[in-house]
Amino acid sequence: MADAPVTAKDVFARPAVAPRSGSLAQLTLTRLREVVREPEAVFWTFVFPLLLAAGLAVAFRARPPEVRIVGVLQDAEDPDLAASAIAGLAGTEGLVPLPVDSATAMTALATGKIDVLVIPSLYGVQYRFDPTRPESRIARLLTDGALQRSAGRIDPLGVEDVRVSERGARYIDFFMPGLLGMNLMGSGIWAIGFSIVSARSKKLLKRLVATPMSRAQFLLSFLLSRLVFLVLEVVVLVGVAHYGFGVPLRGTLAALLLAAALYVLAGLALGLLISTVSRTQQEAFMLLILFFLPAVVLSGFLSPVESMPAGFRWLSALDPLRWFLEIVRGVFLKGLGVAELWRQYATLAAMAAATLLLATRRFGRAIA
Repeated sequence: MADAPVTAKDVFARPAVAPRSGSLAQLTLTRLREVVREPEAVFWTFVFPLLLAAGLAVAFRARPPEVRIVGVLQDAEDPDLAASAIAGLAGTEGLVPLPVDSATAMTALATGKIDVLVIPSLYGVQYRFDPTRPESRIARLLTDGALQRSAGRIDPLGVEDVRVSERGARYIDFFMPGLLGMNLMGSGIWAIGFSIVSARSKKLLKRLVATPMSRAQFLLSFLLSRLVFLVLEVVVLVGVAHYGFGVPLRGTLAALLLAAALYVLAGLALGLLISTVSRTQQEAFMLLILFFLPAVVLSGFLSPVESMPAGFRWLSALDPLRWFLEIVRGVFLKGLGVAELWRQYATLAAMAAATLLLATRRFGRAIA
């Protein structure tokens, strides 16, 4: 007779022996002790994100405007052409002209030592650059504008530059929500994934579920311990970002904690799901990395989702980190709340529920 399918009710069914009172609290305390007693876990959860944020804040807080190196090819027959081009580029903000000869010009361009190569002639100017490099495209536009004006071009419209350095527009403001999301995802997935795989590989999982402890209590202990550390992580990271680096927090901490709770639930469900298909810790590690890295790339952690190709934007819609970052950046930078971000909250909650349902079904089969 074929085995009956395992349902969520079966997974959370209590054993025949009634559990002792307070077993869930003891299980939760055990999870907390597991983290506190491991210096590596404390370091990667709290210390490393702060060190990374501090390094980036120092690197980008007072960063001067970037300059583009413009190579100007020296013509042995008519050196005045190169001299005229260099004179036309001199004094242009953001450009540094560099004389190069024909023997080293293309090598310097290919290796990124120069961003654009200018080849002046009696009939005009030729630009050589790599269009796939944003630095080269910017250098080409700035160089052409400077040379055209030095040749007598008159711009029909007067322009005025107003430089803005308002909080919320800096790189550290864009980066800190991503750092929070990456930290919560990593700690949640790795905590439950490795713990369950380790217990199953040591033949401890079946012994644990055979005790008066129910399976629901076993899984809830992971969730409750993560929620305890969730509050600490959010408060510490948000506090350091706001008071240490001036990252604006225009929304409420309650809206942020609600999003973090849904996101942690989704992360724990993913970790549980991965643990059910992994036989060893090495296999679990490979699967976690295989999920974690694409999730970070597709989430808009380093660059906005809108700048991605259409196919990647479609894939990013399946990434819970993408929706969490939209909520956090909306709360941090725009002062939005649940009413304005309800679609993102609902999507994150639906992902967490669907993944948890699938994971608990597979968990029941894995320990059956």
